[in-house]
Amino acid sequence: MPEVGTVKWFNNDKGYGFIKRETGEDVFVHHSAIQASGYRTLNEGEKVEFDVKQGPKGLQAENVRRVGDSGEQAASS
Repeated sequence: MPEVGTVKWFNNDKGYGFIKRETGEDVFVHHSAIQASGYRTLNEGEKVEFDVKQGPKGLQAENVRRVGDSGEQAASS
């Protein structure tokens, strides 16, 4: 089941960062896990929805999607 969290930081040059879970734990995120077209990046403080899996160095986010706070999703329904 997807979780909601907040982007703690994301380094565009290195292509990775961390998401803070609602439990307070940080989860690694790689740019390849971001579900977006074009340049994949995240902004500090942005709300995202994601799945968590066990990676080689600990927990990591996958299927990362931005949480629409501008009403775009509601308007298209």
